[in-house]
Amino acid sequence: MSAVTPISARPRSRLRRLATPFVAPPVFDFWAQRLHPTWTWERPLARIVGHAPAAAGAVTLTLKPNRHWVGALPGQHVNLGADIDGVRVTRSYSLDAPASADGRITITVKGIEGGRMSRHLLDPARVGDVLDIGPGFGDMTLAAAAVATPRLLLAGGSGITPLMALVRQLAGQGMPAPVTLLYWARTRAEFCFADELRSLAARHTTFDVRFVLTGDAPAADDEAGGRIDAELLASRVPDLATRHVDACGPGGFVAAAQGLLDGRVAALRTEAFTPPPRPPVDDTGTVSVRLARSGRELQLPRGIALLDALEAAGEKPRSGCRMGICNTCACGKSAGTARDLRTGAVQGEPTQALKLCINSAVSDLVLDL
Repeated sequence: MSAVTPISARPRSRLRRLATPFVAPPVFDFWAQRLHPTWTWERPLARIVGHAPAAAGAVTLTLKPNRHWVGALPGQHVNLGADIDGVRVTRSYSLDAPASADGRITITVKGIEGGRMSRHLLDPARVGDVLDIGPGFGDMTLAAAAVATPRLLLAGGSGITPLMALVRQLAGQGMPAPVTLLYWARTRAEFCFADELRSLAARHTTFDVRFVLTGDAPAADDEAGGRIDAELLASRVPDLATRHVDACGPGGFVAAAQGLLDGRVAALRTEAFTPPPRPPVDDTGTVSVRLARSGRELQLPRGIALLDALEAAGEKPRSGCRMGICNTCACGKSAGTARDLRTGAVQGEPTQALKLCINSAVSDLVLDL
């Protein structure tokens, strides 16, 4: 398992420790970045050093983080930030490979309709541009002891990126155990890494890949058609009950995988990059939300994520993955009841941390914002 150990993780030099009380990091950064775009006192930044097409509507970026980045493991996400039209936008993206020996990392980004960050990275972003970068987070990783475990990887659309990191990690160790990858996309042109995956399957007898199309008709021996179902899983993985399964994709895809496999395989780990279908609830009308630190009181709609509602009201809470993983948007709730939009569960404890991106207001709330 490869991770980056940056220079900043080593003990600070005596000179740096002595200078810290007298240095204003923003001032240092302002002048240092006139000499080099990623030189900072302590702020993690990454420079785009590669920008290449990956598939229809997708691009692979190679990033070179500076010495302050604390690293990430294959399959984890990182938050990336950029100024777009004068507004700071932060979104999370998965590493699609282990970090290289010189610390470079790659991410593959698919453009999303209306997605400000993804569209920015697809086109206006260029080699040489600098992005804010956060530490790795997420549990879609492989421990050293797990590389010899038979696995089934289920990728829906952009869910291929963290799973590709795992495939590349396992390939680097010779594919020590059977691995099957089933990869869904609407059209053939939308498959990322197709040539590399086919090459890996040709080189490693323990690796099997199947490209599953929901729009185009299958036209090759390693292609199939249709949505995820029990028949396809049974036909491609006869020893399904012995496999450790990782599934990543849209919420509906992940929910379908859970319904088919939960309790029927050796282990099941899932990660959804969009919310699953919501349980039917009657969350209509508005509630009063008081922001304790600013003193502002807002009327916000029930039934939508608090993060979206606050942004629509002109607030700018910190955010990252927008899917309940990175905890960037978590804030204190001192009063009121909220609903988890993934499960429909209502949470009314008077004092708790609330993830704004996956919770909606049920009653009047007081938030630590």
